[in-house]
Amino acid sequence: MISNDDFCTALADRGFDFVAGVPCSYFSGPIERLTRDGVYLPAANEGAALAAAAGAAVAGHRAAVIAQNSGLGNLVNPLASLTATYGIPVLVFMSLRGWPDPSQDEPQHEVMGLATHKLLDAMDVPHLTVPATATTADLADVLDHADAELAAGRTVFVLTQKGAIEKAAGAGSAGAVAAGAAAVAAEPGAGTAEPDAGAASRARAEGLGRVEVLRAIEHLLEGAAVVSTTGYTSRELFGVTGSKSHFYMQGSMGHAAAFGLGVALREPGTPVVVLDGDGAALMHLGTLSTVGAEAPDNFVHVVFDNGSYESTGGQVTTSHSTRFAVVAEGAGYASARVCDTADAVTEALAAALGGGGPHLIVVPVAKAGASAFSRATAAMTTTDIREGFAARLRGEEHSGGG
Repeated sequence: MISNDDFCTALADRGFDFVAGVPCSYFSGPIERLTRDGVYLPAANEGAALAAAAGAAVAGHRAAVIAQNSGLGNLVNPLASLTATYGIPVLVFMSLRGWPDPSQDEPQHEVMGLATHKLLDAMDVPHLTVPATATTADLADVLDHADAELAAGRTVFVLTQKGAIEKAAGAGSAGAVAAGAAAVAAEPGAGTAEPDAGAASRARAEGLGRVEVLRAIEHLLEGAAVVSTTGYTSRELFGVTGSKSHFYMQGSMGHAAAFGLGVALREPGTPVVVLDGDGAALMHLGTLSTVGAEAPDNFVHVVFDNGSYESTGGQVTTSHSTRFAVVAEGAGYASARVCDTADAVTEALAAALGGGGPHLIVVPVAKAGASAFSRATAAMTTTDIREGFAARLRGEEHSGGG
């Protein structure tokens, strides 16, 4: 058996300073230790954990994920369209519930236990195994092989059997309870939400456009690390700015905020602006809670709300019944505003970039129909996008792309 200390020391010795995850009892010991050391980010779901780790990785840090294989389905989206597509190396420790003998585990683990290896193989994801009989030397050997995959820009899974790693003293252990209490001790948002119920309908009726807003705030974005959600938002941001330093997401819908959070937590001196959409934000609304709990003061979250999935044909979302500003305030954001003019957005963003976050700015906009702009990948590769954003974080210029 590998002790908690040996497991965490092995990660630290190899430079891993960011671990996000969703708990499994197989990893209860390391999670308790990593939480105590201030290295662990408790994510709302496994996909968000991977997206946050990807953000930290692009920011130049070695990042890992801890999860149970029952959550592999949640990982598939960012695994297939973020880390694989952009060549982002993340180390994923995943427990092997329901394997090798499903009858020795709970019934809900049977299907995934038998399918885990096959699913990873189908996605061409490299994976290694830490058996129940593993020693610290065995772990070192596995990590040596994993490092080779990471060096090639690939996300790699380390599948971990029951009993391989020492468990925590108990679910209610003093360390875990103390860490949890500290995490919730901070006051929630400062009561600055401005949930103007009529703002959305007014802005949509008056035709406030996302492109209009992007043009108005373009000069402010030049001083920030910008992450834009998939769909028309990324197309229009690239079309308006032409910047090769923003991170344009194509895929991994709903995970822009988690990716930006990973960047913000590891680059506290850099303002991080996430340009999100209502449909994407709704898809992983739990990430707002993670942002509020971590409370990075350099994090600004802008949600363009047009009440639709515009790039897939304008199908309606449920944002009409969701008051994002109120949700964000309840989740612990320092401020949340609804802005229904380009001038108001500009003023709010300028203030938010001064720090004291996390801040949410909701921008009700009209549906624009088909976008007049091409995807960023019409001019750059996904590698160019990753490297351009990483160079921005290092304070350098990147000349990649056409």
